[in-house]
Amino acid sequence: MTAKDRLIVALDYSEEEAAKALVKELGEAVSFYKVGMELFYGVGGDIVRWLKGEGKQVFLDLKLHDIPNTVAGGLCSLSALGADILNVHASGGLLMMRTGAERLREAAAEKGVPAPKLIAITVLTSIGEMDWHAMGNERSVRDAVLRYATLAKEAGLDGVVASPQEAEAIRKACGEDFLIVTPGVRPADAAIDDQSRVATPSAALQAGASHLVVGRPIRAAAKPKEAAEKILQEMEKAL
Repeated sequence: MTAKDRLIVALDYSEEEAAKALVKELGEAVSFYKVGMELFYGVGGDIVRWLKGEGKQVFLDLKLHDIPNTVAGGLCSLSALGADILNVHASGGLLMMRTGAERLREAAAEKGVPAPKLIAITVLTSIGEMDWHAMGNERSVRDAVLRYATLAKEAGLDGVVASPQEAEAIRKACGEDFLIVTPGVRPADAAIDDQSRVATPSAALQAGASHLVVGRPIRAAAKPKEAAEKILQEMEKAL
C-alpha cells in the first residue's frame, strides 16, 4: 500500500455541505475518509453513498456494541451502504465479534459482493492510565489493548483500532495481515487536543500501523490540502 492508501481523513462535521467541501478541496490528494457518529447521525447514509460515488474508500466508524444478534443485524444493514471498513467494540466480547463477522460475510456472499473489512475498537485513544484505572481496570491500558486485539483476531475480525503506542505489540502478536487503524496521529507541530495516546505519522507507521486516521490537523489547517500533502510526504519517508 502507498501512503495515500494508508491515510484516512476524518470527516468530523455535523453538516453535509462542510464535509463535501473538504473532500472537494482535498481532491485527488486523499482517497480514504472516515465517517463517524457526528456526520452519520446528522445526515444519514447518503454521505457514504456520495463518497463511494466520488471514488473514495470509506471507514464507517460507528463502534457497534450490543448483544450479538443486534450487532450482527446492524452490520448487515450498514453494509448495504458500501463502506469499506465497519467496526465494533471489542469489549462486546468474543461471541459478539464472531457472530458479527460471520453474519456480515454471509450477507455479502449472498449478494455476490466483497464483504467490508470488520475491525474492533480496543481502548479509545482519549483514555489514559488514570481514567482507565478509575473505571476499575487493574491491568494497564497497553495490556488491555493487546488482549482485545488477540481476542478480535480469534473472533475472525480483520483488525483493530488502537493507538500508535500499542501498534508494535499488536503487529507482533497478530501478524502482518492484521489491520491496525490508528487514531491519535499528530504531526510534530500539532496540538494533541483531546487525545492522550498519540504519535507522529512516521512513528505510527514504523510501529506497525496499517492506516492512520487524521482529523483536526488537516480539517482545521489554513490550507487543508497542503496539510494533507505534508503528512503524506512524512508517511512516504517512513515506508
